[in-house]
Amino acid sequence: MIFDVFNGDADGICALHQLRLAEPLDSELVTGVKRDLALLKRVDAHAGDRVTVLDVTVEKNLAPLTALLAAGVQVRWFDHHNPGEMPSHAHFEPHIDTSAEVCTSLLVDRHLAGRYRAWAVAAAFGDNLHASARKAAEPLGLAEGQLDALRELGECLNYNAYGDSVADLHFDPAELYRRLHGYADPFAFIAEAPEFATLKDGYATDMARAEALQPHEARPAGAIYVLPDAAWARRVSGVYANDLATRHPDRAHALVTRSPRGGYVVSVRAPVNNRVGADTLCMQFESGGGRKAAAGINNLPDARLDDFAQAFFAAYPG
Repeated sequence: MIFDVFNGDADGICALHQLRLAEPLDSELVTGVKRDLALLKRVDAHAGDRVTVLDVTVEKNLAPLTALLAAGVQVRWFDHHNPGEMPSHAHFEPHIDTSAEVCTSLLVDRHLAGRYRAWAVAAAFGDNLHASARKAAEPLGLAEGQLDALRELGECLNYNAYGDSVADLHFDPAELYRRLHGYADPFAFIAEAPEFATLKDGYATDMARAEALQPHEARPAGAIYVLPDAAWARRVSGVYANDLATRHPDRAHALVTRSPRGGYVVSVRAPVNNRVGADTLCMQFESGGGRKAAAGINNLPDARLDDFAQAFFAAYPG
């Protein structure tokens, strides 16, 4: 049996899409909202089965990964997050690069020698790697309007992944992948798919609400925004953080969103002009992790909000 395990954001969906365009087969899909990272525990695989994991950190899945390998399961892993401890096993094939300027879709693009690169370009834009997206797109000879269209596609796919649960999202990421996978050409998806129109409209509406927010605390080198317990706020938290990072490239940003379960969910973006430190900052807190340029905390207790603010401005003092 084949399992495809992937992050529900633009990078995870586009990475799997490229791979299955090149290697078509039926598989069981395992995914969720962007912060649902402990996905491997949902895989019931046995000796001889194959599992491909995309845009999900090894660190959050080490125990089930070790068990699958011991059971004789073949595991192939593409990711750009800090993996922590990694197993060494004949059944484990890692494609992991934590460089700040790569995303998982670009790693898959590298693996496929650029066969479906336009999708990797969209994913890189969605992951707020604009310079990397444009560099990857150079051999494609795209017009500026086409690059803008891929940027909007990546941002809309990424926007769909943020939420406390799938109920917050416009589309279940597994279903969005299935619908998108019918299009080898991203420009056809943009022009024809009703799912893209829905995401584009939702993105515009939620971003307008976010633009009305004032920062909780702002300094020259960083700004913290606190968002309410509302579905729109959870949907927009990551993409608004990316938008702020792009508009203020020398400033770090943190979006702290009230969770319906209590506490806060945190999205951190390092300055675009100095893409380091976000993972180290968030890993100071339980349930924190990510990569150098962008990281988060899944559950920051109320009592630790001030601690986080202090750590944030210590990490980005200017």
